[in-house]
Amino acid sequence: MKKTNSVYKICLIALAVVINIIGGNIALWLHLPIYLDSMGTILIAILLGPFYGMLPNVLSGFIFGLTTDIYSLYYAPVGIMLGFMTGMIVKDQKKTSVRHLALQALWISIPVSLLSACITTALFGGITSSGSTVLVQLLAKTPLGLMGSCFVVQFVTDYIDRLISLWLMMMVIQKLPSSILMRFQQNKI
Repeated sequence: MKKTNSVYKICLIALAVVINIIGGNIALWLHLPIYLDSMGTILIAILLGPFYGMLPNVLSGFIFGLTTDIYSLYYAPVGIMLGFMTGMIVKDQKKTSVRHLALQALWISIPVSLLSACITTALFGGITSSGSTVLVQLLAKTPLGLMGSCFVVQFVTDYIDRLISLWLMMMVIQKLPSSILMRFQQNKI
């Protein structure tokens, strides 16, 4: 049983990596101000817990960084924090009210956005491949400065991205058979 569970976990993590890459490419190609590259990470964090939740974004970020978007490599710490925070905050898959998801997205987005803003400011001067770069550059000329504008824009885009991703992944989880959900919940770390 334990070996079978490991195979399921590996397959689920691989699926999450693919979901992250597809979502990230869609957002990049359409120059969306949101990222869509963490839906798989959120799925794993909810199903398997915070420690497994750290894996998909690191793996997809590495693949994405080598193939499509070099910036992804530098944001690996953000993906690690996102998976961990989601796994710690989202404990009950049955609570899918808008208010509940909005609060979860808020608590996940604050530390993740702060880390991401620090990376964007320190390494890239506010310029990345994201569609929100234009907003950062406009706000950087205000009293917010570069770091403040990176955080504000990052927080707004992260919050919207996390809210959409949480909602979509909760809908997916609700459609999964209970036999599959029970398999993962028993060994959640």
